[in-house]
Amino acid sequence: MSKEQEFTRIIKDNQGVIFKITAIYTNSREDQEDLYQEVVYQLWRAFDSFRGDSKISTWMYRVALNTAISRLKKEKRRGNQIGIDKIITFQSEQYDTQFEDRLKIVYAHIKKLNEIEKGLMLLLLEGKKYEEIATITGLSPSNVGTRISRIKQKLKKQIIK
Repeated sequence: MSKEQEFTRIIKDNQGVIFKITAIYTNSREDQEDLYQEVVYQLWRAFDSFRGDSKISTWMYRVALNTAISRLKKEKRRGNQIGIDKIITFQSEQYDTQFEDRLKIVYAHIKKLNEIEKGLMLLLLEGKKYEEIATITGLSPSNVGTRISRIKQKLKKQIIK
C-alpha cells in the first residue's frame, strides 16, 4: 500500500476525530470546513514523523487540537471575533428531540470555554481516559483530572442557572 493510500485510509477511519474537533472549535459550517482541510493538511505534513509510539488516533487528536488552537490564536491576533450563532450537532445517530435539545445546550456552553478546556471536554466526551488525555495534551494525568473536575463544576453552574 502506498503512503498516499495508507494516509487516505487512516483519515477515512478516523474522520470523526477531525470532525468533532473542528465542530467544537468553529462557529460556522464554512469555518469548520476550512479547519477540517487545515487539519488534514497538517496531518499529511506530519505523517512521516509519526513513529507509532502512540495510537494513531492519539497522534491525530494532538495534531488536530494543536492546529485548531493555533488557528484560534491567529484569529484573535487579527481581531476576528465571531458571535456564537449556530450549534452544530452530530447527526450520525437519530436522537429524540429532548436529548438533542440538551446536547445543543451542553455544546453551547462547551463552546464558551477557553481553548484548553474545550479540548479536555471533547476528549472526555470521546471516552478517553485521563492517561490518554494527558498524552494528547501534554498535561499530567492528575492535572487533567483536576482541570476536568473544575470544568464540570463550571459547566454545571452555567447550565443550571
